[in-house]
Amino acid sequence: MLAVNLKRARAQRGLSISELSRRSKIGKATLSQLESGTGNPTIETVFSLSRVLEVPISDLLDAQPPAGLRIVRAQEVEPLSGQGIDLRPLQRIESGQAVFEVYDQQVRAGERRDSLGHVGVEHTIVQAGRLGVSVEGHEVELGPGDYVGFDATQPHSYTALGATVRSVLLLQYRADQRLHAEAPHAPPGENSPLGE
Repeated sequence: MLAVNLKRARAQRGLSISELSRRSKIGKATLSQLESGTGNPTIETVFSLSRVLEVPISDLLDAQPPAGLRIVRAQEVEPLSGQGIDLRPLQRIESGQAVFEVYDQQVRAGERRDSLGHVGVEHTIVQAGRLGVSVEGHEVELGPGDYVGFDATQPHSYTALGATVRSVLLLQYRADQRLHAEAPHAPPGENSPLGE
């Protein structure tokens, strides 16, 4: 679904592959592979595209909200992996004018994950380990049960201070940041939310 959603978002923004490449700092060949469905993106690639196209990550990955009881087994969800981090998308929640994405986040032992920023508000709750968080020069250390929230458009980083850190990542967006908010006449099924 990334191929379809990426093409749609790029077209809605009026961007050529060359311009998207320039803004995202992702090679044109890589973007062409992603749009043809043959690429395998890293988490950095997906976050960069989300930032440049100003859409929620799940609008690029395409998730469908479940009806009734939903169980997500760890082994059934392929993680998005990147520099020092693995994210498993678990759920997309739409409520009023807000959209939330829930992820199981692991920062690998001794690793650091840097982000230039992306749309939304980021919320993290540490489950295990010690997590260093830096946002615009402000640094905090979190332990199990601790929470941090911040404007995700600001450059930020996560560092596992010792062992691997397990946490819950919640990304919050305004409904008008959704990809389909700009394409109300898309055919049915084309704007379904994360995984079908």
